[in-house]
Amino acid sequence: MGVEHTAKSFKSGNSVAIRVPAALGVEPDREWVIEEKDGDLILRPKTKAKRKFNIDKVWGCAAGSGLQFIKPEDRVFEERPLLWDDPEWRAKHMPEE
Repeated sequence: MGVEHTAKSFKSGNSVAIRVPAALGVEPDREWVIEEKDGDLILRPKTKAKRKFNIDKVWGCAAGSGLQFIKPEDRVFEERPLLWDDPEWRAKHMPEE
């Protein structure tokens, strides 16, 4: 086992809180998982979600690849008919406008 510390519980709003001694080095605003087992409370840090994408790993990787920004004249889109531009559809589905 490790070094034992004493802490006191107190009422905090509708909950009960336990102040953790600073000597334990607990980070503020960290989430914790609390498990009750055989009458004992077990606290462990909640694992942080892994990042799905890290831009730092790909930043600058295209240098020298010949990739170029798209020119404004190449960003032109062809107009296409849209449902909400049809007056009959609009009257049926969006009558308040």
